[in-house]
Amino acid sequence: MENIAYYNGKTGPIEEMTVPMNDRACYFADGVYDAMMTRNHIPLSLDDHLARLYRSAKLIDIEVPMAYEALRALMMELCAKVDSPDAMAYVQVTRGVGMRSHPYSGAGEGGPSLWIFVKPDVLDDMDREYSCITLPDTRYLHCNIKTLNLLPAVLYTQKAVQAGCDEAILHRDGRVTECAHSNVHILKDGVFRTAPCDNLILPGITRAHRIAQCREMGIPVVEEAFTLEDLMDADEVIFTSASALCCRVTTIDGKRVGGKDFELFDRIRQAAKREIIEEAGE
Repeated sequence: MENIAYYNGKTGPIEEMTVPMNDRACYFADGVYDAMMTRNHIPLSLDDHLARLYRSAKLIDIEVPMAYEALRALMMELCAKVDSPDAMAYVQVTRGVGMRSHPYSGAGEGGPSLWIFVKPDVLDDMDREYSCITLPDTRYLHCNIKTLNLLPAVLYTQKAVQAGCDEAILHRDGRVTECAHSNVHILKDGVFRTAPCDNLILPGITRAHRIAQCREMGIPVVEEAFTLEDLMDADEVIFTSASALCCRVTTIDGKRVGGKDFELFDRIRQAAKREIIEEAGE
């Protein structure tokens, strides 16, 4: 075969394989992978790559749906079926198939999904000379981009669920940034305070609407960083998202918070309700 792919027991050419739309890889990047080159149909350092795959899966609470020796044998078998002796072998395990939801309790009703493909490829020429550039490592500092890489949000949300909570409020060195899948704000002394739109938060659409409404109603808005201490001492704590337009937080880490300016919170909440009616009716 020119190439071969495997998905949960089915095999075929890569171009003909399909996966369910609800595989959690599609929405959350909720899985792990490894890849290796083959030479003479032999996957190089196969045991090392598979060991890393199992280790990575364990770290995010995924059980690889095949015993180590069975997966090793399957990799060898698939590599042998590709015409080209030199190829790339790729193996991926996702949490499985289930309706889109951040928490993974009960996700993947049929268990984790196993993906493999082998396609012709060659090792880089080690005699070749390369040119490079240098860039700052900002791979985990792009919270302002709404990417599909939601695995951190999935893990944070699961921790919240396991703690009997609804959301996780995140911070960096004491600075409150955002929640696992929403923006967080505080009311203090009549002021609506929210984190600035830098690279550490997603500039929420709902966030922008609440800010605009506050300004229309004459409620001062401050877009500046605030701390965990500010959060716990706030008159009210609010989170907003496309599915939670204006919700009040009353407990954080088991401690009661807010409850000091419900009237102002309710003004903002009622403005959110009016916006829905204006846009979509009752």
